[in-house]
Parts: sequence; C-alpha cells; structure tokens
Amino acid sequence: MFSSKKAEIRSHKTLFVTMLVFGIVGLMASFILAVEEFHLLKNPDAVLSCSFNVILNCATVMQTWQASVFGFPNMFIGLMGYPVVITTAVVGLLNARLSRGYWIAANICYALGALFAYWLFFNSLYVIEVLCPWCLIVTFATTILFATITHYTLRENTWRLPSKHHSVVVEFLDKDFGRVVTIGWVVLLVALVFLKFGTSIFG
Repeated sequence: MFSSKKAEIRSHKTLFVTMLVFGIVGLMASFILAVEEFHLLKNPDAVLSCSFNVILNCATVMQTWQASVFGFPNMFIGLMGYPVVITTAVVGLLNARLSRGYWIAANICYALGALFAYWLFFNSLYVIEVLCPWCLIVTFATTILFATITHYTLRENTWRLPSKHHSVVVEFLDKDFGRVVTIGWVVLLVALVFLKFGTSIFG
C-alpha cells in the first residue's frame, strides 16, 4: 500500500516536471516567434533566424492568413496560455490541491490548444506547403502537454468514470500504452513531413 502510494507520488511528480519543462519550451518558442514577427513587420525583407530554406521558413508562414486566425498573431495565444500551463505544473509540484472543475477546464483547454496546433500544422504541410520550425516545436510541446494532463486526469478519475472502466484505464496507463500512443502520434507527424517534402527539407 505504502509502496503503491510512493509510486503514485513519483508518477505525479514526473508528470508535472514534464508539464513544466514543455510549458517553458512552448513559451520560449512563442516568445521567439513574437520577436521574429516584430522584425518582419519592421522589415518585410528581413531574414529571420528560423528561415533556413524554401521549406523551413517562418517568414513565409507568418505572411499567410493562417498566422493570424483571430485577428492577431497566433503566437500571442501561446504567450497567454503557456504561463498558465507553467503555473499549473508548479502548483502540482507543490502538492497543492486544485478543484476538479479546474482540471476539467484545463484538460479541455489543452485539447483545444492541441487541435489548433494540428490545424496549423496540416495547413502548413498541405496548404501553405512551408513549415515554420518554431511552430513545429510549439506543436510538439502542445502534444506532450495534452498527453500529460490527460494522463493525470484519467488516472485521478477527474471525469468520474465508473470504477470498472477506471480500472481498465489505469491498467492501460500503467502499461505505458498512453506513452506508446503519444510516441506513435509524433512519429506519424514526422513521417507525414518526410512523405511530403522528402530530403529536400534539408536543402
């Protein structure tokens, strides 16, 4: 019993450390994108640090309508959202209690963030046909964050599944199948990039 509780605490700590790390990664990527956006506004011909070639080119992506879906640059969403992620992770590491309603709202917001990131990813891949390196980092960070918080809320039964179903979910998580799904999804996204551009992505 004591050993099980200790393992659970260790698991939660790992989840919140992961959430903290990728929250910081996402915030840094969003900040750099915001800085690059200002450079581009001042000088439309500026060569940005994230513009490597015709395929990996932030400047090209930033000049499309998809880069400002809500009337302002998308990276501002990250600048507002990732600090909340970081705060949530710190609170979790301090073992402070957050309400069930908060975790449900957070899980839904993380899911919406992931869906938006994937929408942008597929638009870049198949519509714009140019990739933004920092945006790819944001997409990866958002994927890990969504997987992390979903793992936590499922294990804690935040969604109040019947005990029978919850036991199945916990067994699924304990066998690291959730991690396998996440890794598989990331590998699929990477594969789609190479299927689309091949080795020319390095050109």
